[in-house]
Amino acid sequence: MQGDDSSLDLNVAAATLRANSADVHILLKALCDELAPALDSRLKIERASGLIRRSNAITAVQIAMSNDLFEATLDGASVRCSIGHVSGGIRIRNEVVTMDSWLARLLGALKDEAAHSDAARQALEHIVIGGTT
Repeated sequence: MQGDDSSLDLNVAAATLRANSADVHILLKALCDELAPALDSRLKIERASGLIRRSNAITAVQIAMSNDLFEATLDGASVRCSIGHVSGGIRIRNEVVTMDSWLARLLGALKDEAAHSDAARQALEHIVIGGTT
């Protein structure tokens, strides 16, 4: 993922994620499964709760990368995505974006982190070229 090909690779990865996961619930679950080992506590997942026990269905995802906070909240079959900019622990800006833009910017932030983190690099490789975790 060097040079001008890296942005193409990220666009292809985002398109592949969307194509392989037409259902946004499945898409977020697959993305969280890939990112969990690399992001650890920076990945927060909210799950639906039932009357008796917690469900495995994801209702919201929050990912902290550098000074950005990526949030996706599921509401039935639709998803609301936003990217917040944080400075000194305080959110100073919040931008509502499309799922496509959210995925592209998240993968871009992951690419930046992959330059100095082996776990992030491996997660990005799994997303871009496929593989098992």
